[in-house]
Amino acid sequence: MYILWECPIFIKLNSINMNEFKEVTIDEQYLALLDTILVYGKEKKDRTETGTKSIFGYTIRHDMTQGFPLLTTKKMAYKSMVTELKWFLKGDTNIKYLINNNCNIWNGDAYKKYLRTGDGTEVLAKADFINKIKTDNEFADQWGDLGPIYGKQWRKWSPNSYALKGCNAINSYDQIKNLIEELKTDPDSRRLMVNAWNVSELGAMTLPPCHYGFQIYTTELTLPERQQELCFILGWGIHYAKTLDHIELDKANIPKRKISLMWNQRSVDVFLGLPFNIASYALLLQLIGKEVNMVPDQLVGNLGDTHLYLNHLEEAKEQLKRDPMMLPELEVSMVNILEGEFDYILHDYESHPTIKAPLNN
Repeated sequence: MYILWECPIFIKLNSINMNEFKEVTIDEQYLALLDTILVYGKEKKDRTETGTKSIFGYTIRHDMTQGFPLLTTKKMAYKSMVTELKWFLKGDTNIKYLINNNCNIWNGDAYKKYLRTGDGTEVLAKADFINKIKTDNEFADQWGDLGPIYGKQWRKWSPNSYALKGCNAINSYDQIKNLIEELKTDPDSRRLMVNAWNVSELGAMTLPPCHYGFQIYTTELTLPERQQELCFILGWGIHYAKTLDHIELDKANIPKRKISLMWNQRSVDVFLGLPFNIASYALLLQLIGKEVNMVPDQLVGNLGDTHLYLNHLEEAKEQLKRDPMMLPELEVSMVNILEGEFDYILHDYESHPTIKAPLNN
């Protein structure tokens, strides 16, 4: 049996000693969560009519210096995660972009909306619906849009009658752009946040946001930390790096600060969704860090209704039998976060085989 919710190591995972977190990998924390839900979870009804085993309130934390938090106890389709994040950052809400890039995460939600609000004409089978979204722009415009979900809120938040910095009654508010600007001008601000829970537009969303907001936190790097970063970036020896002061490190454009991200999630599909959420926000943290020349530090997830669907229980038990492997490294480059464009290379990703499970829409 893995780590349980009420045993001492759970307290360890939620302690304030940051060094202790480094002893517990993201795979071990994830397996602990699976085990916790299987043992302590309460059965509940849900909107999909599948049923869940659920707990409420859980925190995970990953030190980004330990590697990129892509689970190794089952193979992850990380390319779909990357495509979805680009979609969010572009401010897009139509699944056509996803389908054109072989990402099918949101197909079920769009198809469900199509069945619910059809105009009485002949109903397409799901495969035909997806193909028509891909090939028919007019049909995609009508049926592919999911309403004002993540991308719209991140990049085009609708203003109200009160004046907001960065927008007016005509223009929308770009939360990502404003976040980048504030990080450059006031990195110690406690208002470095992006919110997707726009109460006035929830009714127009195909699915209200599960991960509904994130906050950024930065601190200054010490001189030894900057010297170590110089060695990492330029491959120089530590003995030479230790001879450089802050002024010389500034000339070499070595980062002055480290950056952390905490996301909040109201509803957590632990088996299928959470591994993607972890990796997606880790990638977002790296992209923001690259954009503002800061070093990724801590990734924190605050989880609300944290559940396993009843048709995922056996798959969770299978995953619990597996031993974690070394985490990969992810390298990002050519970052233009405001255009939702970047290049990346995933190094040394080894994992156990995929565990297939039904998607509950």
